[in-house]
This record gives sequence, C-alpha cells and structure tokens, in this order.
Amino acid sequence: MKDYIVRASAANTQIRAFAAVTTEMVEEARQRHGTSPVATAALGRLLTGGVMMGSMMKNATDMLTIQIKCSGPIQGLTVTADSQGNVKGYVFNPDVMLPPKNGKLDVGGALGQGVMTVIKDMGLKEPYSGQTILQTGEIAEDLTYYFATSEQVPSSVGLGVLMEHDNTVRCAGGFIVQVMPFIEDEVLNKLEQNIQNIQSVTSMLDNGHTPEEMLAQVLDGLDLEITDTMPAKFYCNCSKERIEKAIISVGKKEIQSMIDDGKDIEVKCHFCNTAYNYTVDELKELLKKAKAR
Repeated sequence: MKDYIVRASAANTQIRAFAAVTTEMVEEARQRHGTSPVATAALGRLLTGGVMMGSMMKNATDMLTIQIKCSGPIQGLTVTADSQGNVKGYVFNPDVMLPPKNGKLDVGGALGQGVMTVIKDMGLKEPYSGQTILQTGEIAEDLTYYFATSEQVPSSVGLGVLMEHDNTVRCAGGFIVQVMPFIEDEVLNKLEQNIQNIQSVTSMLDNGHTPEEMLAQVLDGLDLEITDTMPAKFYCNCSKERIEKAIISVGKKEIQSMIDDGKDIEVKCHFCNTAYNYTVDELKELLKKAKAR
C-alpha cells in the first residue's frame, strides 16, 4: 500500500478526521538515518503525526515544524511538514537502545521528560508557536495534549509503527480525530465509545486496513464522509546551494580554517543525511562570497 493521507468529516461536520498510512516514509527515514528500532518507532510516530498536521494547513507555502527536546537517551526529534503531504525529520541520537516495555518498543522511555514545540509558518509576520510539556513521551498522547491545551481543540490521536524481526518497518500510520465546539453530547459519547473499543493502530494496519477503513472503525455509526486523499512521502528540499549558504553563514574565519586544513570537507543534511562534498577550491570560492557579503 502506497503512503497516503485521507481527510474526512463525520456527524454532519461536527467531527473532522485525518488518517494516513506512512510505512514507506518511515522505512525511508530508517534507512537514511540508520535508526535503532526504538528510534525508528519514535521518529515514525512523529513523522506520521506531522504529515497529517501539515495536511490541515491551507496554503501551498505553509510549513509546520514539531520539535521535541527531552531528557531521555534519544535527546530530541525534529520533523518538518508542508501542506502537500511532504515530510522530513531526524532524531538527535539514532542509536538509542532500550529493553522492551510490556513487550513493546519503549518510546516513552527513550524520550523521558521534555518539551514539545509546534511552529506553524503561514506567511504571516510571526510564525505561530505553541509549547507543551511531554505527557507520556509516547507522542500520540503528547499531540493530543498539545491540541487540547495550545489549540483548544479536543482531539484523539492514534499513531503506530510496527517493526519486522530484521528491524525494517512492517507498517506505520495513524489518525487524528477532532471535535468541533458545537458537537452534540450523543455524538461525543458515541465517538468516545468507539475510540475505547477500537484495535490499536498497528493491529489495524497489520490486518491490512487502509486509512479509510481505520476511520470507518473510529467513526463507526457517525456518517463518515471522505473529503479527499493525497499522497504522502519523505521529502527533503536540501541541495548543494542551500548547504553552501549554510557554510557561508558560519563566517570567514571558519571557512579559512577549513581551507588551511587543506582537505575536502563533507557536510551532511540533518534532515535526510545526504552528504555534500566540497573541495578546497570550492571552499575558496565560498570564502570569496562570504567576504563579499
């Protein structure tokens, strides 16, 4: 199943919902960053949440960034998504290893205590920024808490990443369901009942459920209406030119000392781990540009 996002509403627009399958995207992130199983699960959940939250934005140029800084061995994660289904991300410590907790990957233990910051750049003078304390470090609950406290939108977030025995990604995906302020009590009660009774996201995905079928379970009996679907993928817009700008921004002294070392340098993009090489001659050109600024 290709990665894609579904947008939907239910109960005559009293509920809006998003669901996604993100297996290929999370596997690509795992390959690019060489993440351990627990780091893959953490990053995969945040990429999945991020790509669905990105799809809530209206304009083509809107960008969403979710940053987690935490005390656990993973140290932190960053994910950036646009409104077109593109997402990229990385973890600070991709090698973190922890024993399983209750037979599952211990994402909460990898994150520990910390802070989640959501930044939305929608082309206004200042980007919108909301910050919350991590609740469990399991990411879905933390995003649920963020929506309730920072955006005042009661939500239910389900995210899951299931690994194969060879540590590749078997399946990944999730859903976000949000209720509008005018929701009727009986609709809310039915929704809460559904959410308590559904299988976990990983069970649904492992049983071959599509995002539409996941939402059909979550919103059973609530007149689900699929609005649209869009492809989702891991995509990084880095380039040699962008990295050059970053090198120029470190300053003339630093570039001069790289030149004095007399060796080619390799710079890697944080988000996708692509390596860019610069010869001493190229560094000299960049030094000229830095001096001309």
